[in-house]
Amino acid sequence: MRRRSADLDAASDRALLRAHVAGDRDAFGVLFRRHYHHLWQLALRTCRVPEDAADCLQDALLSAHRNAAAFRGDAEVRSWLHRIVVNACLDRMRRNKVRHSVSLSDEAVAEPADEHDHFAHREMSMVVDAALLGLPDDQRAALVAVDMEGYTVADAAQLLGVAEGTIKSRCSRGRKRLQQELTFLRDPGNRM
Repeated sequence: MRRRSADLDAASDRALLRAHVAGDRDAFGVLFRRHYHHLWQLALRTCRVPEDAADCLQDALLSAHRNAAAFRGDAEVRSWLHRIVVNACLDRMRRNKVRHSVSLSDEAVAEPADEHDHFAHREMSMVVDAALLGLPDDQRAALVAVDMEGYTVADAAQLLGVAEGTIKSRCSRGRKRLQQELTFLRDPGNRM
């Protein structure tokens, strides 16, 4: 048993997926554990609500488990899983149509943050997260892939199933909108 576990741990992602499709009951579990942290962070960054992220990750992994035979092999297995998770998150956000918001009134805006003030840093992060959540789903997904996950435009286009130009325009529009929403952070004297 121990030898089999070591063999599965040493197998490539593609070999694990093939083994899963061939009926190996443990192969998908090894693949899941290998990529869990990355996929969880992706779901959390996309949804921003831990409960929704957990549900999306579960939905995505069930979908990947059931549809593993459809994997064509044109991309890495990790990229394939990434795309399934992003799609599950976007589907949930479309269904929920709930927009979380943070008040930007004068009382809610913190003083400029001291670099050692962890509370102010967290508060600033919440304001930026709220602005990110205010973006349309497609723009947010593109920005998360390119600016937060570090994917190239070409890789993000492949992950999201759109053209590279579409990723560029979504990122550009999203950044412009975020810049407008967060202008007050640069110039605290120019609050709305």
